[in-house]
Amino acid sequence: DSIKAINAAIDMEINLIDTAPAYGKGLSEKIIGKAIKGKRDKVVIATKCGLVWKFDKGEMFFVYESGAKVYRFLGPKSIKYEIEQSLLRLGIDYIDLYQTHWQDRTTPIEVTMETLMDLKEEGKIRSIGASNASLNQLKQYDQAGQLDADQEKYSLIDDEVEKEILPWCKSNNVTMLAYSPLAKGLLTGKITPDREFKGDDLRKDDYRFSAGNRRKVNSVLEDEFKSIAGKYGLSIAQLSVAALISQDGVVALCGARNEKQAEENAKAGDHLIEQSDVKKVKNVIKGLYL
Repeated sequence: DSIKAINAAIDMEINLIDTAPAYGKGLSEKIIGKAIKGKRDKVVIATKCGLVWKFDKGEMFFVYESGAKVYRFLGPKSIKYEIEQSLLRLGIDYIDLYQTHWQDRTTPIEVTMETLMDLKEEGKIRSIGASNASLNQLKQYDQAGQLDADQEKYSLIDDEVEKEILPWCKSNNVTMLAYSPLAKGLLTGKITPDREFKGDDLRKDDYRFSAGNRRKVNSVLEDEFKSIAGKYGLSIAQLSVAALISQDGVVALCGARNEKQAEENAKAGDHLIEQSDVKKVKNVIKGLYL
């Protein structure tokens, strides 16, 4: 299903695929490698470094169900090991965008950036990005080399980056990659108040996903988003994504479990949303006080 979803996305002219070694301890990269075989010229591959289970250095971050400990670590030796493993799993010769997944306070940014610049010089990566970084950290990356992209949690609800980070990125020619652009599905209008979240679903204990909150959000989306979405022939979810990417220098990273979802995601890029309408949907969300 994942391979079919990726191929459907490529057929719909989506060309950016974002992944990371930490997603399934390399499984995500392996699946993508299978999906893009013979299609390398059609895709821009973005992956990451900095979450490691081979080295017990840096800062302990989380533990896999298998018991393997994952550390935030961006030391030179580790990055050089990670890049080779990612290239092998993906079955490619170079990575278009290589990003530091989470920031490691035990390794100076200038040391990390020097390693990344060396990989770029060697032709193993084409551009450099950071993720989950503060404005100060982004500035340090930029001072130590050429920073091309920043990946942060960004949606109409999670818009903290608009205060300082996004303006800085725009003024420094750094592309913003927005992850979780649908706020874990809250901005789709499809999660009903009676739905139960079980097991390891992160939404289970998230106050935003209380039955009352879902009822309030869905009501607003139905009443105020739907008319604007209809103007462009989009669904509520598609409008939520389209409003983000209608801003200069912003790319949305949308997940897809199957072909249908991939096709729905692609349609969010069919229309450029007028800035007056972008402002309207943002104001609607801000009024919810989530």
